[in-house]
Amino acid sequence: MSVLVFGIVIGLAPLTNVLPTGWKTEFAVAGISLFTAGVLVALKGWFADWSIRRAIEVMSTFTEQDLFPGVIANADGLVLSSNAAARIQLHAFPGNRLESCLMSVFANPASILLRLQSLAEIHGKSSEDVVTIGSTIPVTVFSVGHDLYCWRFHLGAEGRWDDVAVPVLTLGRNGTVLRANGMAEHVLGYKPENTDQVFNSGQPAPGEITQANASSAPLNVTVAELSRSGSAREMLVLPVQVTTPPTTETRFADLPVPIMCIAPDGVVLDANRLAIKLVGDFQKGETNVSQMMQGLGYPIQEWLSRAAIEDATPKSEFLRLTRQDKDVFVQVTLNRVVNDGQVCLIAVLNDATELKTLEAQFVQGQKMQAVGQLAGGVAHDFNNLLTAISGHCDLLLLRHDQNDPNYGDLVQINQNANRAAALVSQLLAFSRKQTLQPEVLDLRDTISDLIHLLNRLVGEKVRLTLSHDPVLKPVRADKRQLEQVFMNLVVNARDAMPEGGEVRIETEVVSLTDSLRRDRATVPPGEYVTVKVVDSGVGIPADKLQKVFEPFYTTKRTGEGTGLGLSTVYGIVKQTGGFIFVDSVQGQGTEFTVFLPISATPQKIEPSQDVQPEVLNARQGEGVVLLVEDEAPVRAFATRALRLKGYTVLEADSGEEALRLLEDETLHVDVFVTDVVMPGLDGPTWVRTAMEKRADVQVIFMSGYTEGAFGDSGPEIANSAFLPKPFSLNQLTEAVFRQMN
Repeated sequence: MSVLVFGIVIGLAPLTNVLPTGWKTEFAVAGISLFTAGVLVALKGWFADWSIRRAIEVMSTFTEQDLFPGVIANADGLVLSSNAAARIQLHAFPGNRLESCLMSVFANPASILLRLQSLAEIHGKSSEDVVTIGSTIPVTVFSVGHDLYCWRFHLGAEGRWDDVAVPVLTLGRNGTVLRANGMAEHVLGYKPENTDQVFNSGQPAPGEITQANASSAPLNVTVAELSRSGSAREMLVLPVQVTTPPTTETRFADLPVPIMCIAPDGVVLDANRLAIKLVGDFQKGETNVSQMMQGLGYPIQEWLSRAAIEDATPKSEFLRLTRQDKDVFVQVTLNRVVNDGQVCLIAVLNDATELKTLEAQFVQGQKMQAVGQLAGGVAHDFNNLLTAISGHCDLLLLRHDQNDPNYGDLVQINQNANRAAALVSQLLAFSRKQTLQPEVLDLRDTISDLIHLLNRLVGEKVRLTLSHDPVLKPVRADKRQLEQVFMNLVVNARDAMPEGGEVRIETEVVSLTDSLRRDRATVPPGEYVTVKVVDSGVGIPADKLQKVFEPFYTTKRTGEGTGLGLSTVYGIVKQTGGFIFVDSVQGQGTEFTVFLPISATPQKIEPSQDVQPEVLNARQGEGVVLLVEDEAPVRAFATRALRLKGYTVLEADSGEEALRLLEDETLHVDVFVTDVVMPGLDGPTWVRTAMEKRADVQVIFMSGYTEGAFGDSGPEIANSAFLPKPFSLNQLTEAVFRQMN
């Protein structure tokens, strides 16, 4: 206001003749400026006062609807507005100080207001449950701007622990009991005034079990602090039942791990309940641990003596229990203790049967893998020998007719070579490396074609019955190998029934929505055709059930079986992409179940083969053949066989030599005939290099393994075919003829 007056005086001064003529304009401008500034300051002050009054009016309207006392005060604690509840219960009228209004409610309202207002100034709002004698009052404050604060006092509210079904005491300074909920009064039988009235030995520490003075009798309780607010804290007083501590013997017997107490000489002094369950019944104080366990590798007494030495480091050992009912392995850890001056050993036992079983399975798996690799390697080399033997026998047969006295001997050589080839096929089946020629099959037709042979195999004492799913779906497999599977399983079932019985072959379509985990195999979800071969024979003992697929394992007498029958079945089924499982109950029979995945390719109807039969050994050809084979006998036979049929043959004993021959660009070659596995460059590698310049040359790969012998390098080579060993003269020359024509 003084600025306005001063501006008016300065502005009117030029109208008088007091000022010099040159000053009048300046004074007029200065007066107008001061007057304008004063007007703006006055407007700003008026607007600020209006905003505060407006905020107070809005908050007053809001708080007036509240049932609990609500007050709007400035930063100095002066009440600016209050609702009806505040005016009635706190006598908080505008113009009064809030601190004075709360003297009848709180013992020290100034500190409470200062603490909460400071927090509201920082965070925008603050609240606290203020504990008073006989009640707990929630107080809330929030800042509304312009140094104004809205306070709310929840007078007459019930304590938050009043409806809780556990005893809770609210304590103030010096152990004063400010509040006891209903359950606390019920348990104690009275309303305490201080903690000394409740606890004779002073306030207990949290978690401590002590006695509380109840009206009926002393009560065992434990206490816990639930919350703390300023000097007030809320304490849970929970009754507990204290039982008589169990004796040492009872505690030892109920320990949750198997434990034995052993004398240094090995006598078992004591054992808890779990240890007795694990090792079996024994006589305490009489049975020696060496009678219960074995398999340490050195005397058990020496092991016990080492553990009984002072400062000996505890070491675990795996032992096998001498139980008669089952095989149990335990991991035993010994610790030296001194009890009443006597040294004894505490043995902590852990059932390691599953661990040892897994270890045995892992070792068996490694052994099976090694035997499989050995069998595959032996079969590959043997196939090379058989190729040379049967091939040269074919060459001899070409020069000897049936009237020749040596003809019968040559036929015997040829037949026995074929028998040897069948044995090699079994070895390759076991190692899963036999040559498969998969096709889409209907198992109903496959088994029907085989039924006459199976009937002759089982004999007159055994009845063979079939049961087919009417909607059986096709599978993709090698028909010859699948027939071998069925024959081996049926013969195995026949041998299990020396007195005769029934063998059932059942087929069914099975759909798996989830993975089937069984034994050590996991069958993925999908549709499968299952073939079950069920007999009513003697059955297989449980301890031998997991060994039936091992090679050379047989329960038959010496000379009655090779031990390769079921391992061959296992190899063929796995290479086909299927699974095989066995179930057996001794004295009731055995059931083999084969899972074969359903083929998505429809079954092809082969055209009639009645067209003019060809005599293979009469085919003559012409052309240049590059023969690459590291085995000299095989190479010699193949060279003679092809030359007999009119072909020009170039020989090489390695892939490197073959590439050197092909460096002559004038050399024309029609067909490459090459072994797959050779020292140095293998077949697919050198062929791929040669075909960079001779892309139109036909290729025939030979191998004693399957087509899988190509590995990652093939056999996806254009114009190529595969010829498995052992092969005859006619098979070799026919393969070359087909590739060239």
